[in-house]
Amino acid sequence: MGSLRGLLAELDETAIATNVAIPHDEARMRYSLMRNTVQDYNEFVDVISTYYNYHLSECVIHGGSVSRTEAAGRAKDSLQQEYRRIGGDINTAYNDAHDGTNGGLRIVLDKLADRLKTESVERYIRDAFDRHVEPVSWEQKVEIMSQVLMQFGHLFPSSVRTNQPERYASNYEELIRALVDALKKVSSDYKRF
Repeated sequence: MGSLRGLLAELDETAIATNVAIPHDEARMRYSLMRNTVQDYNEFVDVISTYYNYHLSECVIHGGSVSRTEAAGRAKDSLQQEYRRIGGDINTAYNDAHDGTNGGLRIVLDKLADRLKTESVERYIRDAFDRHVEPVSWEQKVEIMSQVLMQFGHLFPSSVRTNQPERYASNYEELIRALVDALKKVSSDYKRF
């Protein structure tokens, strides 16, 4: 089992940026477009599937690719999810790319890149948790919560029983993510001063 310090180091925003986010951002920056619009839906699907495979090859499967059909399906699914967050759907993405509205095709590809980056960050975090705490080991969950409560117990509400780590072991991931977010906020506040 890894230590809490090691896990927190891997979950640090700088570590995540260095190991995951920056390569995704740089891959997006290297991809250039000849036009910021598409003529029809078929061209839209061609562009997003080509970009998806490019980005996947650069950042996820390093040199590999998926079939055009798989890339098109994944790209459409990703855009559907991203546009739903802002009250749209895949048709909204197509209309933006076709009409050049809301940033046109460039923004559509930005959203696709952001989705791929978000998925990679989540996989990185999942792997970090699994390497430091085996998800099938109750003892390791209790031990990591014991470390959290011993080191950061003062940050939790008084209702949290710092001498009973087993009470929180089943939710260890959730609590550590909340701790990381709190530490990030404190760090951000200090940077402003």
